[in-house]
Amino acid sequence: MFGSKKISPDVRRTKFTTLIARDVVIAGDLEFAEGLRMDGHVKGNVTGKADSQALLVVSEHGKITGNVRGYDLIVNGTIVGDVIADHFVDLQANAHVTGNIEYLQLRMDCGATVDGKLTKRDAAAPKAAPASQPAAAAPDGPAREGNLLASPAS
Repeated sequence: MFGSKKISPDVRRTKFTTLIARDVVIAGDLEFAEGLRMDGHVKGNVTGKADSQALLVVSEHGKITGNVRGYDLIVNGTIVGDVIADHFVDLQANAHVTGNIEYLQLRMDCGATVDGKLTKRDAAAPKAAPASQPAAAAPDGPAREGNLLASPAS
């Protein structure tokens, strides 16, 4: 309607400034800006630079063992950890996510799997805590360490 900000229904086009090759394993947290294509394995949190429209692509060979946060996320590989997308998540056919996903917009192809909770955020809602901060315990039980989606019951 009038004065409302239209949300783009797809991934913002960006250039890839970083590639983590298929045979690379990184142990530790990773922060990136612009675009990151992940063909290797990161054992740590992967975070797009704050207030940027960072794009993360996890290819069919890519794996992240840790929490993930970015503006747009395209996943065709494996993520073991919670995921927060400030805008768009595209789970392609080979995507396997073990953890909760918080998103503004979601597209999920046949074959993609999620072992966790999908939570759609309100565009006007405040953003969740950064991936490096564990959330407080939920009223219905303790939160997993690193669980970013614990919230009061409705």
